[in-house]
Amino acid sequence: MPELHQSIAQHYHERTKYDPETISAKNKGLDWAKQPVPFKEYKIGSTFDLKPYIKEKPTSFANNSEAQWWQRLSRLLFCSYGLTARMPSMGSTVYLRAAPSAGGLYPAEMYLLSRGTQLLPPGLYNYQCRTHSLMHYWESDVWQKLQSACLENSSLQNAQLAIVITSVFYRSAWRYEDRAYRRICLDTGHLIGNIELAGALTGYRPHLIGGFVDEDVNELLYVDIKQEQAIAVIALADLQDSDSVNSSLRDRQNVRGGNTALPSTTQTDYPRIPDGELLNYFHCATQIQPSAKEKLNLPQVKQDKSIEDKYNFSFCDKISTVTKPIDWGKKLEGLEESILKRRSTRAFSGEALQFDELKALLDFTYQPQNYTDQNNESSPDYFDLNLIETFIAVSEVEGLERGCYYYAPSSQELRQIRFKNFRRELHFLCLGQDLGRDASALVFHTADLKTAVAQYGDRVYRYLHMDAGHLGQRLNLAAIHLGLGVSGIGGFFDDKVNEVLGIPSDEAVLYITTLGKPR
Repeated sequence: MPELHQSIAQHYHERTKYDPETISAKNKGLDWAKQPVPFKEYKIGSTFDLKPYIKEKPTSFANNSEAQWWQRLSRLLFCSYGLTARMPSMGSTVYLRAAPSAGGLYPAEMYLLSRGTQLLPPGLYNYQCRTHSLMHYWESDVWQKLQSACLENSSLQNAQLAIVITSVFYRSAWRYEDRAYRRICLDTGHLIGNIELAGALTGYRPHLIGGFVDEDVNELLYVDIKQEQAIAVIALADLQDSDSVNSSLRDRQNVRGGNTALPSTTQTDYPRIPDGELLNYFHCATQIQPSAKEKLNLPQVKQDKSIEDKYNFSFCDKISTVTKPIDWGKKLEGLEESILKRRSTRAFSGEALQFDELKALLDFTYQPQNYTDQNNESSPDYFDLNLIETFIAVSEVEGLERGCYYYAPSSQELRQIRFKNFRRELHFLCLGQDLGRDASALVFHTADLKTAVAQYGDRVYRYLHMDAGHLGQRLNLAAIHLGLGVSGIGGFFDDKVNEVLGIPSDEAVLYITTLGKPR
C-alpha cells in the first residue's frame, strides 16, 4: 500500500524512480508495431498556409500591415514548434522540431485560439508543423468559454489570441511508460521557453496560465481525454496593440486575476494503481475541478528557507557569476538562429569549459531582466521559481575547482558544497551515458517536493517540471549560441543523484542538463 499520508505526487515520484537493481527487470522493450505517430491530422477543416510568410524577410512586407501581421504569427509558431529538420531513422523519417523532446517523441500538440480578428476568424486552430499551417477545425466564439475555464485570468481580458498546449500521453509512454509524465512536463517546459523567446522576436508577450479547469479546457478543444489532455495555457498579448499592452501591464499587478499557478487538491487516499495506469491516474488527480471556481485563494504555506538562503554558510566558498550579458545581435537575430539550429549534443570531447562561458549560460538562464527591452516590459513567466533549486557538478571548468556547487540566482553566486571529481559517479547516475562522464559541467534542477505540494497541491508536479524544462531550454539556446555542446537528460538513478551531490534524500531531482565541448 502507498505510504501513509504521502500525496499522490510524492507516490508517483517514488514509484517512477530509476534504481540500478530494478531498472533491467522493469524494461519491457519497445513494441515497434505500436510506435505512435507524433502528428495530429484532421479530416475536416480549412487551412491557413503560413509558409509564404516564413520564407520572406521581415523587410519584404514593410508597407503591408496585413502581411506583417501574418508574418509575425508565422515566425512565432515556427520558432516555437516548427519543423527544423528531417532525418532518416529505422526505415522511416524523423522530423525534428524547434523545441527538444525526449526520444524525439514530441507528445505536445499546440492549439491556437482566436477571439476573432480581421485576419483570423474566431475559433480553434491546430498548428500543423509538417506543413507549417493552421488547421481551422472549429469556427465559433470560444473566448468566453476559455476565460471561464481559466477562472477569469485577467491576461485573457484584452488578448486576441491564446495558445493551449496539450499532451498526447501515449507518444511518450510508448517508450518511457509511467515515468513518461516527467518527460512530458519537461518537454512542455521546453516549448513554453521557446514560445516566450519567440514572442520577444515577434512582438508578443506570452502570459503563462497554469490555473485552469482541466475538464473545461479539454471540452473546449474537443480532444479525446483518453488520449490527450491540456497541460498549459498561454495568453498572447500583442505588444503592437495598445489595449493589449495596457492589459499586460495590469496583469503584473493583479494578483488574483493574473496568477500564473493555482493549487489543486492534495490526494492522500488513493487505491493501489497498477503499473501502466499510474500516469493517467496521476494526471487526473492533479486537475482543478469545476467546483474550484469559488475557491481561488492560495494557501499560505511558506518554505522554512528561501532558496537564496540555502548553503549560505561561512565556510562555503562563494564565487560571483556576475558577467556581461550575451549579445544576441540586432533584433535578436542570434536568438532566432540558435532556436532553429538547436540540436542535442550526442558526445562531448571532455575538454574544459571556460568559467566565463558558464557564467554567460547562467546569466541568460537566471537573469532575464538583463535581456528585456522597452517593448517587453517584464521578465518571463514561470509557475514558481522559488521552488526550484540549482546544483552544478563541475568536472572540467577552467577557473573553477572540481566539485558540487549550489547556485543562488538573486545573489548570482556559486557556493561550493562538495570537493571531489565526480566523473565516474556522474557516468553511473546518468544510466551509463557517456554524456554524464564527458561533460564539463552538469546542471541539476531539484525541488523540495513535500513543501511544494503543501503550497500548490499535487498539481505542483506539473509546475516544477515545466519550470525546470523552461530553464533547461534557456541553457540549451545560450549554449548553442556560444558554440558549446548541450544535452538534457530526463533519465537517471534518482537516489544516486542525491547521494553524489550530498543533498537531502527527500529532495526531488527534476532534470539534468549536460554542458561541454562537442566532440
